[in-house]
Amino acid sequence: MDAYFLDWANLLLRWVHVITAIAWIGSSFYFVFLDNNLIKPNSPDLLEKGVDGAMWAVHGGGFYNPQKYMVAPKKIHTKLHWFYWESYSTWLTGFGLFTVLYLWNAGTFLIDKSLMDWSPAAAITAALSFLVAFWFIYDAVCRVFGFRENGERIVALTMIVVVAFAAWLSCQLFAGRAAFLLVGAMIATSMSANVFFWIIPGQRKVVAAMTSGVAMDPKELATHGKRGKQRSVHNTYFTLPVIFAMLSNHYSFLYTYENNWVILVMMMLSGALIRQFFVQRHGYHLGRAKNPLPFAIAGVVILLSVIVWMRPAPSTSATAAVNTAPVTYAEVSQVFAQRCYMCHGEQVQMKNVRFDTPEGVKQHALGIYQQAVVTKQMPMNNATGITEDERAVIKRWYEAGAALR
Repeated sequence: MDAYFLDWANLLLRWVHVITAIAWIGSSFYFVFLDNNLIKPNSPDLLEKGVDGAMWAVHGGGFYNPQKYMVAPKKIHTKLHWFYWESYSTWLTGFGLFTVLYLWNAGTFLIDKSLMDWSPAAAITAALSFLVAFWFIYDAVCRVFGFRENGERIVALTMIVVVAFAAWLSCQLFAGRAAFLLVGAMIATSMSANVFFWIIPGQRKVVAAMTSGVAMDPKELATHGKRGKQRSVHNTYFTLPVIFAMLSNHYSFLYTYENNWVILVMMMLSGALIRQFFVQRHGYHLGRAKNPLPFAIAGVVILLSVIVWMRPAPSTSATAAVNTAPVTYAEVSQVFAQRCYMCHGEQVQMKNVRFDTPEGVKQHALGIYQQAVVTKQMPMNNATGITEDERAVIKRWYEAGAALR
């Protein structure tokens, strides 16, 4: 029964996490688009108010005229909307999902004993350390180098090295699926920490000074603005790499690859370069930036290189020959008993699924074939040591009609 409720918690947390992530990413992408399309106005009344950029847009049958003030406006006449709950809700639901799926079941989902045979408590502590350590390293790099000459390039190159090392280390310590997700989670944690520790506090100080009427040092105002903008821009570049890491757990051929950490780093880099193309293209059309096409080309080239590198080796005549003899239910049930009953038997029914009866096997035959043969995601981290020959037995049994006698 506990497994049943955990599955519901997994589903509902995942649902809310996706919803809030869409809201956060959508608002982030929109404001990047907005910043790159705002044009300094010529109207004296807007200039007198301190408007630094404005644009016209049409959507949903109405016209919109967003305006940006580089310093606080003299007065805000309507309710001020803050963009932070999207970030906080995304992180909280994501961490909740990570806890329910990976930390609660660390022995199954987090630990791969062929890599590191350690206790669940030790593995959980190490996983949480990744989230904390990456934030402190990233934040320190931004503080030290962020506003120097060529500072953003230094930050970018340094963090690429840090992410690559973290990807390598996580793939040495944790099961591949968990390692990929953990690298994405550590970056996502820093994205939300940017909002919590820097962006919102800086904006609150500016709003407090504006509403209280107390004069504020212009340099301090500018510092809050520059730092908030810096971290917000970083978040938009982090977005596509994080999304890839989150999606990767559905594709076992990625995280089970021999050099899986290299694949993760290359795909994340590809995503960041493609995101740069979309960020810069708006400024390019307005004559503010260089043609961003090289970034898109570089990102696609890296992606295609990964596809070519990972392609399966062609089958030889020796390996192509397979046993075509029919497989009986008695034969395939022996494989289920040895490799599947641990999680899907009488004692435990993960995801409310049982394979220890003909009725249960009949109900889930397609899922068995997909998970054990096509995607090879099950058994999780191959904890029960299923062999390729045993997967072939399941394949022949299912493709011959999935007989139950």
